[in-house]
Amino acid sequence: MSLARAESGTPVISVRGLRVKYGDREVLHGIDFEVRRGETVVILGGSGSGKSTLLRTLVGLEKPSSGEVLVKGTDLARATPRQLDAIRKQIGLSFQDGALIGSMTVGENISLPLLEHSDLAPSTIEVMVRIKLEQVGLSGFEQFSPSQLSGGMRKRAAIARALAMDPEILFFDEPSAGLDPIMAAGIDDLILNLKKAYAMSIIVVTHELASAFLIADRIILIDRGSILAMGPAKEIQQSTLPRVRQFLDRVADSGAEDEVDHLRMFTENLTS
Repeated sequence: MSLARAESGTPVISVRGLRVKYGDREVLHGIDFEVRRGETVVILGGSGSGKSTLLRTLVGLEKPSSGEVLVKGTDLARATPRQLDAIRKQIGLSFQDGALIGSMTVGENISLPLLEHSDLAPSTIEVMVRIKLEQVGLSGFEQFSPSQLSGGMRKRAAIARALAMDPEILFFDEPSAGLDPIMAAGIDDLILNLKKAYAMSIIVVTHELASAFLIADRIILIDRGSILAMGPAKEIQQSTLPRVRQFLDRVADSGAEDEVDHLRMFTENLTS
């Protein structure tokens, strides 16, 4: 086996027996999976499934009740502040709503991670901002404010900011949320282009089936805090497991059980 092939199979993220509780309520029930170098993994699930809690735990914003989240071999729950800082410099996160700072220009938003975490000269940072904007199709928008951008453009600017530090691992939280089908397709294409251009690992949290099957190497389907199915996108798409088919075919639960499940998902959304 070549060194390159061996490295491509090395996990950059290992999740082992992950459980997360809010008070007495357990939201994630013993999650196990790995993300390999250079692959795109989509965490798919409906509202209240626990996928947002999982994302926050993967980036160190939530601590496990038990189990481990290892990022490049470092256990996030036991890492020192210096270790966490080093890991976070290798992670990019594109938030669902973009989370751009409205009082700053687009260019200033993108330069912020470089100003905070590097010793680069201002002229070099300016060049890097232009490069990142070009990569996401926003050349020339440095001086615009976030309020002057469309929803799709704000998503792209947020992705440019997530790319600022040239991360090894890139996270997306609902990248197509709130976009019309054409803009959503543009974000899907951008993710695919980033995958081709860089050797980074990409983790996407979404409930959008079309996007998931287009961009994923592997899909992890989360249901009620547990992994319902995991495997290559085509394998998941062809699954015959009843609960998987119910999700993929958009078949609603029925009767009293549906009311209980809806309440469960609603209350979990409030806390996750």
